[in-house]
Amino acid sequence: MADSTYFPRHIILAAATIFGVLLTLAVHVLIQRFNLNLGDLWRQDTGVLIPATAAIAWWVLAAAAFVTGYFTAALMGHSVSGGLSVRMRQVLIGAGVVMLAAAGQAASTPSAIPTLAGVVAGVAALCLGAIMACCGAHFALRRV
Repeated sequence: MADSTYFPRHIILAAATIFGVLLTLAVHVLIQRFNLNLGDLWRQDTGVLIPATAAIAWWVLAAAAFVTGYFTAALMGHSVSGGLSVRMRQVLIGAGVVMLAAAGQAASTPSAIPTLAGVVAGVAALCLGAIMACCGAHFALRRV
């Protein structure tokens, strides 16, 4: 019986973090179309302390990054040893391409939030995605 081969741990962590960041940025662009903006945290014209839409956007982005990092690390662990079918791999690649294409289409329209708040929100989404995807990948690797 042949030995199972695996990706090294640091490669799985890096790939899961990169894919988590990409998908988090795509989700960030997509949820802006539903008026869930992280940029609402830095708006001065609202009378409320923190809009609920900004809190919902924060949690959606954190959950998307964590789940993406977790499942990417878990799937990478199974795919090298032959535990992931070719059909499933093709479906996952297709879903990722469709998600990134939808984000690109949504990003091509004018933004509803001011430019500075949009840049700060994008950087915050990038950092949040990196941290949460790395945490998700770390927890997936602890289970393997």
